[in-house]
Amino acid sequence: MRHRIAHLVTPHSHEAADKVDSAMETSAEGMRTLWISLGILAVTAALQAVVVVLSGSVALLGDTVHNAADALTALPLGIAFVLGRRAASRRFTYGFGRAEDLAGIAIVATIAASCAVAAYTAVGRLLDPREITHLPAVAAAAAVGFAGNEWVARYRIRTGRRIGSAALVADGLHARTDAFTSLAVLFGAGGAALGWRLADPIVGLLITAAIALVLKDAAREVFRRLMDAVDPALVDSAEAALRNVPGVEEVGELRMRWIGHQLRAEVAIVVDGHLNLREAHRVAVDAEHALLHAVPRLTAALVHADPAAGSGEADPHAALAHHAAV
Repeated sequence: MRHRIAHLVTPHSHEAADKVDSAMETSAEGMRTLWISLGILAVTAALQAVVVVLSGSVALLGDTVHNAADALTALPLGIAFVLGRRAASRRFTYGFGRAEDLAGIAIVATIAASCAVAAYTAVGRLLDPREITHLPAVAAAAAVGFAGNEWVARYRIRTGRRIGSAALVADGLHARTDAFTSLAVLFGAGGAALGWRLADPIVGLLITAAIALVLKDAAREVFRRLMDAVDPALVDSAEAALRNVPGVEEVGELRMRWIGHQLRAEVAIVVDGHLNLREAHRVAVDAEHALLHAVPRLTAALVHADPAAGSGEADPHAALAHHAAV
């Protein structure tokens, strides 16, 4: 009844063309997030570059170059979003959504490189401390760098979670590592203002540890997506929705996987063995319809109807028994 009322209030379709449109809309939202965040990072890097020219700060120069270079990690993700819009082919029958996972690997690798560079720089400055001049300008530029990167991080993570893109979430976490780097320059400038020469390298080591924690979160997010992991709560919601479908006597094996930022599902349901083909198919269609409403970002579900076993009847899957894994 809830589904029927929803259709009356906001009519919609589950046709293939509408599913493609939905996928393109989420890809467009991801691209829009990338372009806006790139613009913010470009302005941030430009402001920092002006202060570098005026102050000659080596620390701020390194932070500016780091932020500008790492902003380019949005490029592989943008390419992945564009590829994800391509229609499936006879070779790539599931489409090109997996390109997002490849972009996620590149982003995690970049965060790991940032962590290594931050550690190397911090140790180098600990062994060979350097004086920081024009401290107010350096501190202001570092604050701008932190604010810009943290805003971009929140924006990307929020959009990535809304559209189901693990790669965009990882890219947001990557922007957060850049914010930590700017924070190191800010704290280092503050310590230098107080006459503590070792403030910059010590804070740099602490920031390296923070980046390592971000790396762990990003790597876990991308690894789970590569291993086809889904939130168990989604599985619970799907099973509950299927059990409420009239004609479904039991829910068998249920599998879900992410293809880019879209979900696909495969499920076996048990129906009355006396139903004819059309009736069993209708129950399967109703089951798919219920899944599309209950599971966010689900674009397709393959529903297999099994007849309920009667007393004395042969197993309907007996012909497949010799193919089953031991």
